[in-house]
Amino acid sequence: MATENTNIRSCDDKEKEKLLLLHSAELLENISQSKEKYRKIIQAGITQWVKDFQSGHIKVNTVEDLKKLIELDIQLQKDEEI
Repeated sequence: MATENTNIRSCDDKEKEKLLLLHSAELLENISQSKEKYRKIIQAGITQWVKDFQSGHIKVNTVEDLKKLIELDIQLQKDEEI
């Protein structure tokens, strides 16, 4: 007759807290990496906008695009300071 394994791994409160902190740290790291990538994309967009503006491909009436890129970049920088 075979006996069924009834061992259940349980975590004490300290271990649960440790696992939760580890998970939170991993989430924050992933968010930070994503923001870094987004900032690079935004900065490339700003650089391209300036080049297009200087070459005459963009007229003054499209400054709103640059404004949006700059605002996004500033917002991402503010989030990093928190």
